[in-house]
Amino acid sequence: MAYFLSVLGLVLVIEGLPYFAFPAKIKEWAISLQELPEKTLRVMGFISIAAGLLLVYLGRRVF
Repeated sequence: MAYFLSVLGLVLVIEGLPYFAFPAKIKEWAISLQELPEKTLRVMGFISIAAGLLLVYLGRRVF
């Protein structure tokens, strides 16, 4: 559980960095997301999930 909480905390730090460093650019990017088709967003989400699972698998297997 401690490992899980550490990983979750690190994810939140990494996710929060762009909002802290570039708030104006994040607002522009969020507005541009509305123009993308849902299919594109789903594909991007699927690729992110697959890449995350692959990293978890490799991290658990190799290390």
